[in-house]
Amino acid sequence: MSTSMLIVIIVVAVIVVAAIAALVSMQARRRHLQSRFGPEYERAVEEQGGRMAAERDLRAREERHDKLDIKELPAERRQQYAQEWSGVQEHFVDRPEGSLSEADELVSRLMRERGYPTEGYSGAVRDLSVEHGRTLEHYRAAHGVKERSGNGQATTEELRGAMVHYRALFEELLTDQRSR
Repeated sequence: MSTSMLIVIIVVAVIVVAAIAALVSMQARRRHLQSRFGPEYERAVEEQGGRMAAERDLRAREERHDKLDIKELPAERRQQYAQEWSGVQEHFVDRPEGSLSEADELVSRLMRERGYPTEGYSGAVRDLSVEHGRTLEHYRAAHGVKERSGNGQATTEELRGAMVHYRALFEELLTDQRSR
């Protein structure tokens, strides 16, 4: 076997190994994003029009989230929030639309105190998606009903469902106290 033939074989082998390593690395990153974002991963793929664009977006969300100062709440603050939530639910019987607004405000205050920016709904969704991708659909559903209720277009049953959705995110934010 000639030296040039040996060099060609080595170069081809290096290229194949590099391609396999790149493919394995891409698959590992994809699995990480799918695991971390849950259903939000597929939603991002659909919204972004493909996996590559969605994965870029999700990695950017992770980078932004890593810069946030998400903090634990002391037990007494968690208890205060839980009591406030009970009050919001009690008001639902007499004032369903008002209670929905109270629930939205309470979730926003909890997010803010935990360290999540609350400058707008889409920003909140983006920031919550990193750690709370599995309950984010609850937030979207509740927000949609809240928007319609502002125009008087939501039924009492929809308002009740929205309260359940807000509660799912609220409870996760309140009980997810892992240090980051």
